[in-house]
Amino acid sequence: MTETHPAPARFPVTVDVVALTVRDGGLNVLLITRLIDPFRGRLALPGGFILAGEELLEAAGRELAEETGVGHHPGHLEQLGSYGPKGRDPRGDVLTVAHLLLAPDFPVLAAGSDAEHAAWYPVRHVLNGDLQLAFDHERILTDAVERAKSKLEYSPLAAAFCGDEFTIAQLRAVYEAVWGTRLDPRNFHRKATGTPDFLQDTGRMTTGDAGRPAALFRLAAAARPAAGQPTRAVLNPPLMRPRD
Repeated sequence: MTETHPAPARFPVTVDVVALTVRDGGLNVLLITRLIDPFRGRLALPGGFILAGEELLEAAGRELAEETGVGHHPGHLEQLGSYGPKGRDPRGDVLTVAHLLLAPDFPVLAAGSDAEHAAWYPVRHVLNGDLQLAFDHERILTDAVERAKSKLEYSPLAAAFCGDEFTIAQLRAVYEAVWGTRLDPRNFHRKATGTPDFLQDTGRMTTGDAGRPAALFRLAAAARPAAGQPTRAVLNPPLMRPRD
């Protein structure tokens, strides 16, 4: 007797990008204003339908470029998770694969595609209900922020929010913005510079805000990802966020 199986379900697949950066001392997310229905005029994460033959990361980069004008995104891009397909889109079942981008502050050049406007918004304004997002994008953003908080504990990805070279104070500001807490400067400096295979002193100095020179650091060689590859470095011991 031949065993029969139900036909596989067929539905569209999209990608969404949670781009996070630190600006004005806080964690910010890149949002677009939707130009078309559904949710026309509502804020949303950049994203759209995957084209035939595209890889997921390729589609995420293309949508980010089309909707925000960012042709070459800086920082670290990785897959966050999948959502749906049921109940998240009024047009019907749609599966989305969300991606997380941790990046230095970069200018949003211009909105395009089905986006009317693109800009950075404080994450706290979304998570406290001041800004309403389309679809299930608030849930995706919430998951992305928690992923970023955890990543900073166990990986060197805090540096993805900085330039190639940075001061310890600039790095500490990243941790404070993502974790939403203040850190003791001396204690953080000791932990960051004392963690093996995390930071490398460049031997150069910069002038701080108070006119005092500050040492410039970069990621240690062991913490730098290979070209086009995600970092697999792990901080040991980790830099744990304060717990209430």
